[in-house]
Amino acid sequence: MTEYRKTPEAIAALSPEEFRVTQQSGTERPGTGKYLNNKEAGIYVDIVSGEPLFASTDKYESGCGWPSFTRPIANVTELRDTSHGMTRTEVRSANGDSHLGHVFDDGPRDRGGLRYCINSASLRFVPRAQMEAEGYGAWLDQVEQPA
Repeated sequence: MTEYRKTPEAIAALSPEEFRVTQQSGTERPGTGKYLNNKEAGIYVDIVSGEPLFASTDKYESGCGWPSFTRPIANVTELRDTSHGMTRTEVRSANGDSHLGHVFDDGPRDRGGLRYCINSASLRFVPRAQMEAEGYGAWLDQVEQPA
């Protein structure tokens, strides 16, 4: 079984924006994330620990300016966040403790009603065709087959 964790080497490899978002609970500017318009089949993993987080099957266009998912596939913790004068639910990776974004209850009702609003800077995308080779074969059943 793969051990997912934060390492000094992974932190050192982050860009300044990735560091700000994942390690300092930052937020990328809306509409700027590299995965906002990604429609390829695969999974999204924590850029720091590599742990699987979200599947393309659960990604949808919410119009909020960040990649949105209806549910995580695994390895996500939720914490109460009272920063910036509001109460929200923060989403972090379970093993890497990376800040990912927030979850809201305004998602598609027919898919559970949640919207996981996630920063692209906290993610690495693994295309379905590469999942087995990169050690994510156990998650293939979570990802739609390519057309």
